[in-house]
Amino acid sequence: MDRLTSMEVFVRVVDCGSFAGAAAAMKLSRGMVSKHVLALEERLSVRLLNRTTRTLNLTEAGAGYYERCRQIVQDAEEADRATSQLQSEPRGDLRINAPMTFGSMHLAPALPDLLGRYPDMSVDLVLNDRVIDLVDEGFDVAIRIARMPDSSLIARKLAPCRLVLCAAPGYLEKFGTPQIPQDLVNHRCLLYSISSSPREWHLSGPEGPVTVKVNGPLRANNGEALMDAALTGLGILMLPTFIAGAHLASGALVPIMTNYAPRPLTINAVYPHNRHLSAKVRAFVDFMVERFGTTPAWDQWAMESDQERPKKEIC
Repeated sequence: MDRLTSMEVFVRVVDCGSFAGAAAAMKLSRGMVSKHVLALEERLSVRLLNRTTRTLNLTEAGAGYYERCRQIVQDAEEADRATSQLQSEPRGDLRINAPMTFGSMHLAPALPDLLGRYPDMSVDLVLNDRVIDLVDEGFDVAIRIARMPDSSLIARKLAPCRLVLCAAPGYLEKFGTPQIPQDLVNHRCLLYSISSSPREWHLSGPEGPVTVKVNGPLRANNGEALMDAALTGLGILMLPTFIAGAHLASGALVPIMTNYAPRPLTINAVYPHNRHLSAKVRAFVDFMVERFGTTPAWDQWAMESDQERPKKEIC
């Protein structure tokens, strides 16, 4: 018989003062209550209770065992309550994995507001651009920026991830502005080396999807490094607007070839499939959806009217 259940029955017998009282409290038969107590006595090879038709008394050994069993049962009940609260209220440590640039630019600044809303939560944030195994590496949730493949993970979209072709005004004044994808072949392009095909840019224009082979003076595995190079006038780059948005808004970078849009990605929160999604993961995901929305702050520059937008393009 289950030892913990037998301990709980034994404690209830002592507290109620009878087998019948324990049976009624635990919704068990009187015979089952007796079996649990006998199972403990047989396991321990000691009598725990002296029982007569009218009285029920603890033996010396039973009195000591009762105190320990009562503590064990109380600890188990407290563990159940604590676990139940974790499922119903956002609390406890939340381990998050996120890409380096998005994590430092947008996720980390949002965390103080998240923790202010949920003071019983804490966050362990790990930033890197490696695709991690959430379960094996002990993460509750990860941020992934991609077109999500079929996966055992659940993905929820937090925000769009728009890509833009852009360059510094100084570069365009010096080398001219490309008008169609084929023009990029003769330009200095800055390449994101982690991409599955860094020397191929996939665009969608009036004639449909088009792929153009590009080359240039710099490859890097970090979007901020490429943006810094573009700001000096080194070349043209294709970059997520969550990196370039502020510079596009200020005019330090200029969108080009706006009729040819790079294929967009999405910013997703992914977490293991689980019927009982913890409250802390749910709170984090809901908060980030609310924070970023369908038009996040980094895309406000794109909300300008059609009349204003051409003023920022150099042709």
